[in-house]
Amino acid sequence: MKKQKIHFIAIGGSAMHNLAIALHKKGHQVTGSDDEIFDPSRSRLAQYKLLPEAEGWHPETITKELDAVILGMHAKKDNPELAKAINIGLPVYSYPEYLYEQTKNKKRVAIAGSHGKTTTTAMVMHVLRYANISFDYMVGAALEGFETMVNLEEENNIAIFEADEYLSSPIDMRSKFLWYKPHISVITGIAWDHINVFPDFGSYIDTFKKFLETIPSGGKVFYFKNDSELCQIINTNSQIKTIPYSGFKGTYSSTGTTIKMGVQQAKVPVFGEHNLQNLHAAYYILKELGIDDTTFLAAIQSFKGAARRLQTLIDGQNPVYFDFAHAPSKVKATIKAIKEKHPNKPLLACLELHTFSSLNQKFIPHYRETMKPAEEAIVYFNPHTLAHKGMPSLDKTFISDSFNHKNLSVSRTSEDILNQIEHAHNKGYIVLIMTSGNFDGVDFKTWTTTLQ
Repeated sequence: MKKQKIHFIAIGGSAMHNLAIALHKKGHQVTGSDDEIFDPSRSRLAQYKLLPEAEGWHPETITKELDAVILGMHAKKDNPELAKAINIGLPVYSYPEYLYEQTKNKKRVAIAGSHGKTTTTAMVMHVLRYANISFDYMVGAALEGFETMVNLEEENNIAIFEADEYLSSPIDMRSKFLWYKPHISVITGIAWDHINVFPDFGSYIDTFKKFLETIPSGGKVFYFKNDSELCQIINTNSQIKTIPYSGFKGTYSSTGTTIKMGVQQAKVPVFGEHNLQNLHAAYYILKELGIDDTTFLAAIQSFKGAARRLQTLIDGQNPVYFDFAHAPSKVKATIKAIKEKHPNKPLLACLELHTFSSLNQKFIPHYRETMKPAEEAIVYFNPHTLAHKGMPSLDKTFISDSFNHKNLSVSRTSEDILNQIEHAHNKGYIVLIMTSGNFDGVDFKTWTTTLQ
């Protein structure tokens, strides 16, 4: 393998810095730039001596000695380093495009869908690791047992991708998952998201149709058969094989869920109907990769989950959970899972509106009754986030009416959220905290230790 000189524009991104580390470990000479880099990216880049000496953009570092430039979403179209790279004729890749270039001679697996991608990908990776099978991967969260979120090795024959429908780069408006051309794929379901990119549901559906068109002839797609929108588009490509799945049936207990496969059974440390669907999808992928049922059941019993996916911050009588849920379908499924596990305990569900979609007045009504199973609910948004994104202010009454929950409060300060959580926890409530952000800098893992 020829060692290359590769430069990352916007190296501080979650996926970008992990790809930079993976290529560095592969032996390539990696440099990068960014105008702001936060932890954990900063610490991890520093650990591998990849942290830029100074923040900002430095076009003088872009020379013809570079073999490739990888462009991250955080950069803008008029980035001076990008302009220099284009001007001198360097090849510029988005990170999904570069992942494909690194794996185009391997068997590629892509896990797509509006929800459950990270968990399903994590399940597949966990079982393959248990079975001592080496593979390339890209996943959107930190996983126990995996040092990085991206891995690329010459000798691997399989590549596992969490396949996101968001944009590839500032100069490539295609969805990331259109690059991967997977031989095996899953689509977990379709529920409108990313309103800033897909202004209506039709355009969102269209990108999944295009994804199906990228699958090579003879490829296989496993899809959740109870999703009506997905079922309408799944059989439009006669060159691929489509196989439905429905989710494992399980018996819940306080310590996990017991699933059965023929005469075999296993207790798995996940709960919620949506996670049993994710597990079923992972099972089908793993069968395609040669994993037998006995190995699958043995491996999945030690699955720890992905970071920020139904993470337990406090265990015991009154547990506190933390989850990445932010889109309506994810919020609804996560609350339902908690109530299935704790049917006789009152629940306080807290949701931060943080993404472009969740803060959009046109989109917010899609959250109607998603928090209904919780006895009490809090919706939080930070006015500074709206200002930073250049979005209009939100009215508390509008939010409350949109969610249509009988015991819902709307908050604009993280201090208020912490006070309400502490009060509910002291009253014996289970607490569920949901966000793709951080409630204006709250470290819940540390803060919840004060509740015990």
